Amino acid sequence: MLALRLARGAHPLVLTRRLAVAAAAAGVGFLLLCTLGYAVGHPERSSASVLRLLWCALPLAATVQFAVAVARTDPSTRPRPGLSAVGLGPARLTAIAAASTAVACTLGSMVALLFYLHLRGDITGLPFDGAAAELLAADQPIPLAAALTLLAVLPVVAATAAGVALRPRPAPAEPEGAEKPVPSGLPWGVALIAVGLAIETYAGRGGSGGGLPLPGRFDGNPAGVLAGWVLTACGLAMAGPGITHGCGRLLQAVRPGATRLLAGRVLMDESRRIGRPLGVVSAVISGTLAAAELYDSKAGSDAFGPLTSLGATLILACTTATLLTAALESKQGRAHTTEALLRIGAPPTVLRTAALMRAGVLLAVFLPLTWIVAELAALPLTG
Repeated sequence: MLALRLARGAHPLVLTRRLAVAAAAAGVGFLLLCTLGYAVGHPERSSASVLRLLWCALPLAATVQFAVAVARTDPSTRPRPGLSAVGLGPARLTAIAAASTAVACTLGSMVALLFYLHLRGDITGLPFDGAAAELLAADQPIPLAAALTLLAVLPVVAATAAGVALRPRPAPAEPEGAEKPVPSGLPWGVALIAVGLAIETYAGRGGSGGGLPLPGRFDGNPAGVLAGWVLTACGLAMAGPGITHGCGRLLQAVRPGATRLLAGRVLMDESRRIGRPLGVVSAVISGTLAAAELYDSKAGSDAFGPLTSLGATLILACTTATLLTAALESKQGRAHTTEALLRIGAPPTVLRTAALMRAGVLLAVFLPLTWIVAELAALPLTG
């Protein structure tokens, strides 16, 4: 009840972010229910049904990442003076954040269930002249227990992830005058990218093994190619903080002025918070570009079905929204520093120029990297 009261009295922008989480949860729930409908309508294709269910893990993971990012920026779950005296300490606020995340995801799952039942004709008859009857197995009864179990996966996972991400942690003891630990994922990320591209190239040239029956009739690709894509995407996500930290060092190179020093220092300090979602967005865009190039070269006009397009849209939208939310969290985290700079006489144009410098160097580094990885990922299948 406390989580619901805090949600009702929240700022409109906070409510908008929570509604965006609910909308993403509705999309994931609809994909899960469509997978269940495929399994009910095609009991002889159990392996294909399991594979479709595994593919739903990608938009589910993107939605969970977005839900956690929204929970981190929620002002109602931020520790403030005096809350501990009324029983709202850090642990209780973490529980409230997890409960709010679960409420938003549950709302989206219920909307997905109602929309799915409406399309099947279980509520008011078949809409759209029964166009979705075959896709949703409208002639077969849907097991209610299985549907509710699938719909409960996202709220449980998202609430658990939010609770783990926001749990109280003791401050690490650092020696006086020591600089913060540089992100250590860059070498591992580069190694994963190289291994993923090598596996994909080998599998694409060899062409051994049967094609995987992917959703949307986009099948016929060896399993090694898809494994290579996954490793490459994980490598980009892991290398993101290290690349962002390097961009901060690049801004401060060769006689930097005050503006470049400020921009570079902020990038270095926020490399973990901004770099990981930026690496995930880069991985998603590179995969989208590679899939689009493969689609144009050999797949044909009916390669991607509506469910595949919905899943890809959810992944792209959630990862982009996560990046924007992380940028907002970064801005909130350095609000005191910004106020101090303005108080000592720093002109606002310096802060705006520093922000433009940070955005410019990140785009200058990540855009070519994303394009190169996408070209290399698509080359074994299109060449």
